[in-house]
Amino acid sequence: MNSIAASAPVRVGLVGLSAHGGWASQSHLPALSRLKGYELRALSASSAKSARAAGEKYRVALAFGSTAELVASDEVDLVVVSVRVPLHREAILAALSAGKAVLSEWPLGNGLAEAEELAAAAAKAGVRTFAGLQARSAPAVRQVRDLVTDGYVGEVLSTSLVASGRRWGATFEPGGAYLLDRENGGTMLTIPVGHTVDAVAQVLGEFTEVSATLATRRPVVHEEGTGQAAAMTVHDQVVVSGRLTSGAVASLHFRAGLSRGTNFHWEINGTEGDLVVTGDHGHLQQAALTVHGARGAAAALAEIPLPARYLDVPELAGLWRHPAYNVGAQYAQIHADLTQDTALAPDFTHAARRQRLLDAIERSGDSGTRILL
Repeated sequence: MNSIAASAPVRVGLVGLSAHGGWASQSHLPALSRLKGYELRALSASSAKSARAAGEKYRVALAFGSTAELVASDEVDLVVVSVRVPLHREAILAALSAGKAVLSEWPLGNGLAEAEELAAAAAKAGVRTFAGLQARSAPAVRQVRDLVTDGYVGEVLSTSLVASGRRWGATFEPGGAYLLDRENGGTMLTIPVGHTVDAVAQVLGEFTEVSATLATRRPVVHEEGTGQAAAMTVHDQVVVSGRLTSGAVASLHFRAGLSRGTNFHWEINGTEGDLVVTGDHGHLQQAALTVHGARGAAAALAEIPLPARYLDVPELAGLWRHPAYNVGAQYAQIHADLTQDTALAPDFTHAARRQRLLDAIERSGDSGTRILL
């Protein structure tokens, strides 16, 4: 796998940057525009007209009307795939065939089979790959990981998490109907649950077995503004219990929409203490998080301030508490991986492993059985 010279900027080609907004413009664009060592060199959209509009709006030098043109460009070192999940496979395979490094939004593939296919294709191509599991880059998540590693709670006995999925509630945003169909791969299970269980595993270890209850309690939802009814097949209730490699017991409950009560509460209980992470919603990769803890003789939880060392990307200071911060923090890791041959950011192999966990959760919920991993 070839490294990129640290003296030259990593030239990015962004697939899916639209002049009409969207996740790429809200996260990738502000992060890349601030980070040293990157240049957003090219973009592609669904048509040449759309690409020109985005290129003019964001002042990107090269605007292509197709992914094939972007990945073929000698001006692109890293292809970033930020399109809807059903379009990931085609864009990623094109980039791999062109021998380009790839960062794919999460989830990697539309289902486990696609994720494993893409991971195998990446290994065969011999290029660097990265999966957008940026929750593990969140400063508060890294803080909790280190607290647990350093023995703050002693031996971990159990962990429990309750969260709101924000989307998939009673209403959906205009243009968001594709998220209602389970077959499209962009579900509450794959997106917020996927990001969150990845962070839980980073902090506490992998699941060794899972038992799940999944349900669609609102089979009909309504579009915001118009009130138009639409069918929803995505699970809007996800409950998972299981064991981790340490033997600790874990439970997670994601509810769709937002709650008037708890929207994110993650508790870690150990022989010597307790940690509690709270946030404004269950998309851990975007949430504003606060850490509390108590140990030893302390009778009540107290906030544990975030040490400055976890805000270790100075260029992103202006994005703190913004959804783009964690994306930018992962880009900083990717830059080190590309220029120094490190392995800090999760790759396609890791992404396929994480999708195997989600597949096990889904199979457990469908069959009513416990699945060993």
